[in-house]
Amino acid sequence: MRSEPYHVLEKGIAGRLPEELVLFTHLAREAGAGGESGGAGDMLVPFAFEEVLCRDVGSGRVPPALHVWSHPGGVALGLRDSRLPYAAEAMQALEREGIRTAVRHSGGAAVPLDDGVVNVALLLRKPAGKLDFHDDFRLLASLIAEAVAAASHPQAAALIRAEEIAGSYCPGDFDLSIGRRKFCGIAQRRQSSAYFVHAFVNVDGSGAARGERIRRFYDQASGGDASLDYPRVRPETLAALGELGGPATAAAFVSGLRQAIAGRGCRLLPAELLQQTAGYSLRYSDPQVLEAARVLRERYAR
Repeated sequence: MRSEPYHVLEKGIAGRLPEELVLFTHLAREAGAGGESGGAGDMLVPFAFEEVLCRDVGSGRVPPALHVWSHPGGVALGLRDSRLPYAAEAMQALEREGIRTAVRHSGGAAVPLDDGVVNVALLLRKPAGKLDFHDDFRLLASLIAEAVAAASHPQAAALIRAEEIAGSYCPGDFDLSIGRRKFCGIAQRRQSSAYFVHAFVNVDGSGAARGERIRRFYDQASGGDASLDYPRVRPETLAALGELGGPATAAAFVSGLRQAIAGRGCRLLPAELLQQTAGYSLRYSDPQVLEAARVLRERYAR
């Protein structure tokens, strides 16, 4: 069932957050809440971190969590992208440019990552009964719009629309756009007892430049075969929030996100506080995270 397009803030507050969320931060431009920078070179480490954290949320070892991170430069591919006939060569070309590549496990297609792209993941326990992923997509979409408004850009926030943007990379029903230029995409990953909803948010930099990078990847990975199924990216359909009248820095957006969450009555607990009170700690460098990255690499390698 496809979602009907809508202006996000006009829907009002969508979904409910838990009473508290533990905040884990790994931003490429600053030290994170757990004392780590987001500049880890391995593209799969942030995804592996979320895989391990999601298991711990599901087991009750840690409360529901929020993971906010960025990567200094990479392209995360979808599984279908990795199966294009010249994908390996296209990935190697990116690596020669200093752009890390990896195949992610949360669905979707190729997306570029850099320090102007803020990734936001809500990690939640599975409720009893049927889980409607549309509700969770709407929840994260509304949080992002509220974050833009809280970051002193209410006019831009009022224009945010959820609908698929043809010509964008990783297109989907819950693309977030302003003026039909996409700045955000949302995906989901489920485990047995918990799940996470993940969004990439282009905050600063050039959306068109990111789109051009992905367009060139598909041109090379497909070998120019027009019969293959892959997104036909038009760079002009992409933008960053800073280009659309929204917050122009990752710090401003994350500050707005904190305010939006607090405005819903949800407490954000820093990860180091959980370590002090419950003895729980999880870092990018932990052996279980690195092992999860190895497993993901083997499972989703081309």
